[in-house]
Amino acid sequence: MTDNQFKNITLQQMESLVCLVWEGNFTRAAEKLCLTQPSLTKHIRNMEDALGFTLVNRSTVGITLTAEGKILYQYAKRVFKLREEAREKILRAHEDSSGDIYISASTIPATYILPRVLGKFKGMYPRVGLRVYTADSEETVQMILSGDAELGFIGKESLNKKLVSEALWKDCLILVVPAHHDWSSRATVSLDELSKEHFVAREVGSGTRESFEKFLQKNVGKSLTWFNVVCELGSTEAVKEAVIAGLGVSVLSVYAVERELRQSLMVAVPIEGYTIERYFYLIYKAQLSLMAYHRRFIDILKDYQPSIVRI
Repeated sequence: MTDNQFKNITLQQMESLVCLVWEGNFTRAAEKLCLTQPSLTKHIRNMEDALGFTLVNRSTVGITLTAEGKILYQYAKRVFKLREEAREKILRAHEDSSGDIYISASTIPATYILPRVLGKFKGMYPRVGLRVYTADSEETVQMILSGDAELGFIGKESLNKKLVSEALWKDCLILVVPAHHDWSSRATVSLDELSKEHFVAREVGSGTRESFEKFLQKNVGKSLTWFNVVCELGSTEAVKEAVIAGLGVSVLSVYAVERELRQSLMVAVPIEGYTIERYFYLIYKAQLSLMAYHRRFIDILKDYQPSIVRI
């Protein structure tokens, strides 16, 4: 590969690679880009010829990137992010209320809170696009720091000095048990009893898990290793299904279990002597240049107060 060959790679070719990764196969990516599938394939092959490397592994179940493809993909994303920022700054100069907001949110706000806020915002500002990625709290922080997302929502306060961290919504972590569990009719359960029961936990990196572990450390000087953890799962929905199936009990956000409690699929049991509260935080880079629509979106976020079900 020579410098001249690399310079022959066009923005359209890089856009084809990015869209191909996002869509997962050539057919959907071609439709998204308003291209024929042979044209999209030609763009990818022209890049591969210019570089002298295979970028995309093709198979009957989809596509994957080679090591070289992953490198080019990461830089291509940055190129188009910079292009979008340039467009948005030009629009800002004319006080236009259009653009895209890139959001990353941990499971609870992404699934149970944000959809209602997003609906309200889109009703007021239909020309603003909203791109939401769901990740755990640690991954969301990294997406904000890397520039892959602009606004983040996590279940713990970030102490990173590169980020602005603002408390938005109060949450309550509650003990939930299967409807048929021996504790389902109990007025309270002690922490000591809870530590001996089969417990279903979220994975490391989850804001819910970290908040619960901080509670244990603060109140009894112990970590989750004190508990009889039978499994760790990567999503709140998976934990709920495990609890309903009788695999164990868990401590989850009250927002996450509102529907299951109403349908009597599980029961909330107070932990004797304790209430576990936390906040969900809005985070973004301190150096982020907020557009007018970013500021309007943040204002709506601050005004919105989701109701917590009383247990």
